[in-house]
Amino acid sequence: MSKRIEFAEAASQRILIKDGPYGTEIQRTKLAPEDYAGDTGLTADQKGNNDLVNLTQPQVIRTICDSYIDAGAHILATNTFNANRISQADYDAEHLVHEINVSAARIIREAVDAATAKDGIPRFVAGAMGPTNKTLSLSPDVEDPGFREVTYDEIVDVYVEQARALIEGGADFILIETVFDTLNCKAAIMAVKQLERELGQDIPIMISLTLTDLSGRNLSGHTVEAFWYTVRHAKPLTMGLNCSFGAEQLRPHVQILSDIADTYLMVYPNAGLPNDLGEYDELPETTAALTKVWAENGRINALGGCCGSTPAHIAAMAAAVDGMAPRELPSIDPDMRLAGLEPFTIAA
Repeated sequence: MSKRIEFAEAASQRILIKDGPYGTEIQRTKLAPEDYAGDTGLTADQKGNNDLVNLTQPQVIRTICDSYIDAGAHILATNTFNANRISQADYDAEHLVHEINVSAARIIREAVDAATAKDGIPRFVAGAMGPTNKTLSLSPDVEDPGFREVTYDEIVDVYVEQARALIEGGADFILIETVFDTLNCKAAIMAVKQLERELGQDIPIMISLTLTDLSGRNLSGHTVEAFWYTVRHAKPLTMGLNCSFGAEQLRPHVQILSDIADTYLMVYPNAGLPNDLGEYDELPETTAALTKVWAENGRINALGGCCGSTPAHIAAMAAAVDGMAPRELPSIDPDMRLAGLEPFTIAA
């Protein structure tokens, strides 16, 4: 059975639970700079390079993954948000990108397989690819609107490298997450499609948009609806929203996406909004209550947590939606749907 079919069968039976973030959990371990660097020989300061921990402190990642599995997660994402050549250049660690991603995927693969062997519950490994710290849609130079620090082809190559290593390490899917720039996302989609041809296998894609303002647009200006019409050709296994805001602020955007996306909907919000110190105060019970409403209204197929979430948040959400029916995929009329920054529909 293919992982795509296995996921569909699991999603038809229950609301699936995605894990939470790794960054804050890694920070709680209070690793020293030398712990991050390990025996890699890197001379630049590696403190804060959470992706490198997959190589240098794999037991830390395994412990975090196990805590999310214990909390009830069925979808476990790799700790590879910045494990790409562009982002790792900040740490002079570009040459370790392949090893980081392979190691990250293997850690999660081993944890997932061990848990499923014990209880028989299907679980999945999502190879996470973040947006990089470069944008294709916007110029970083206000004096030169046409300037770009990278090209589309360069971004595609960066993502091919990362996706190849994630699949080699055992990822079931590629999760293109925290999409602030639609063109970056399209480059990631292109990368996965190229890799599919190279490997001769189906690689299901998960896509998750992040919004930058309450009106419901990402940084490159697309509304939720326009974004979906821009990427629906990729036929993603899941479409959804993450980061951005807390569950309360995401509610209307979840509703819009639920009505128009004829695929599974996965949403993993922040634990509320950050306080003045940049910390998240929303209690697990609060997040669970807010997201439970989505399940009650038949809006979601998969639910997890982003910034500020902990294993306790994941456990509370899992308990809140336990036994509730997953969202039914909508039947969409076959109109021509196009998008600039706004959606445009031509009726059949």
